Amino acid sequence: MSREQKAVERARKAFLTGRSKALEYRITQLKNLLRFVKERQKEIAEGLKKDLKRSEFGTPLYETLGLESEINLAVRNLKEWAAPRPVSKSMMTISDQVYIQPEPLGVVLVIGAWNYPWAVTIGPLLGAIAAGNAAVIKPSEVSSHTSKVMEDLLPLYLDKEMYPVVTGGVTETQELLKQRFDHIFYTGNGTVGKIIMEAAAKHLTPTTLELGGKSPCYIDKNCDLAVACRRIAWGKYSNCGQTCIAPDYILCDPSMQDRVIEEIKKNIKDFYSEDPKKCMDYGRIINQRHFKRLMALLEGSTIAVGGENDESECYIAPTVLRDVKPDAKVMQEEIFGPLLPVLTVSGADEAIKFINQREKPLALYIFSSDSKLIKHMIAETSSGGVLANDCLMHFSVSSLPFGGVGNSGMGRYHGKYGFDHLSHLRSCLIKQLKMEGMNNMRYPPHTADKLGWARFFILKHVDFGSLGRMALLLGLLVVLVAVIVQRNYTD
Repeated sequence: MSREQKAVERARKAFLTGRSKALEYRITQLKNLLRFVKERQKEIAEGLKKDLKRSEFGTPLYETLGLESEINLAVRNLKEWAAPRPVSKSMMTISDQVYIQPEPLGVVLVIGAWNYPWAVTIGPLLGAIAAGNAAVIKPSEVSSHTSKVMEDLLPLYLDKEMYPVVTGGVTETQELLKQRFDHIFYTGNGTVGKIIMEAAAKHLTPTTLELGGKSPCYIDKNCDLAVACRRIAWGKYSNCGQTCIAPDYILCDPSMQDRVIEEIKKNIKDFYSEDPKKCMDYGRIINQRHFKRLMALLEGSTIAVGGENDESECYIAPTVLRDVKPDAKVMQEEIFGPLLPVLTVSGADEAIKFINQREKPLALYIFSSDSKLIKHMIAETSSGGVLANDCLMHFSVSSLPFGGVGNSGMGRYHGKYGFDHLSHLRSCLIKQLKMEGMNNMRYPPHTADKLGWARFFILKHVDFGSLGRMALLLGLLVVLVAVIVQRNYTD
């Protein structure tokens, strides 16, 4: 039996004990996870510095502060999230109990990514824990130092039988995917996402795929360009552009291109100094394979800003490309690096057409002071999320679901959405063995009179929520109707 199979079996055995169903257990595990994040800041930061050259203050800003907030939210609200949820009643169910009961799915496989290895691995994990599931955690082997920290330290804080960490590369992941899970949560690229779905299909396992794509950024003439470009530069070059929701390319009017480039150039200098290579807040490309991929994307494009690089350090300077054509190499795949193409369009309608001719992105960015234009672009396009007049920040809003659509992914998480997504929302209808006369309308032999009663009870809409004190009167009315039906039944 492989190491991966043993880990899954241990998690399944732990789940079947039923201990993860208790809210007290879940809250304890969540608090332990929070304690881990707080107590192991040093080890977390050291791993990220080795993997991505993440700065000391960048680690909490981009990784752990969000996790702390999400964990605190789950602990505060778990009792409410896990409680039975009453639903509206009809004339047919007025005397019944009708509700939704969230219940755990079982054993969840969480496959993390390397670009924000804590945020996109522990984020789904805390949703799985809150929902009462067991979870097998597979950190990305690409961020190898962070993966080692997870493997060594997470079991010291969490129930290691219920939440085992499995490390390794492609072979180990393939072995994991041979096992049966109750849900698979994957963050990464579309190519691997297809492999995940194919493996999951053999067991009819539902999947969440947090992917990416080319997220457009439209800049309208009617906006504060200095502020817009400052926020775009931050969103693009944070983590050296290795962010699934980074603005992938800019669309703007030809008359704006020069000023857009100058403003972004100015902000690159403000953020990362004259020499970003020496700046502690500017990271590195994860490895040489991705470095070479990014350098190849520059072929055929005109560099307006940056372009400096050093393969030995996996360094590529913040770069802006001008007069980029739709068929340019850099426009054929998600960039996932510090290259920012600028394409020109005549206005919002041409931008909408351009966006809609391509796969649905994970994010759409719109910079404009015209609220009608913003609403128009939202109405005429489709994307995982939309953010107007800023970049990346929608990821941090726990009251918004985060996820893709089409090629940018499926499923969602964050806050209550993560809890619900990793729960089975079980429909519950509890009736009594009384008032059998009410059921006469559905029993054979079927007659016109019975159909008339059925039509009344099924199609009659009553807003019970607005009746308040009239509920009792309605109850009496139902009893009266039941008596009448009962008489018809006995006749």
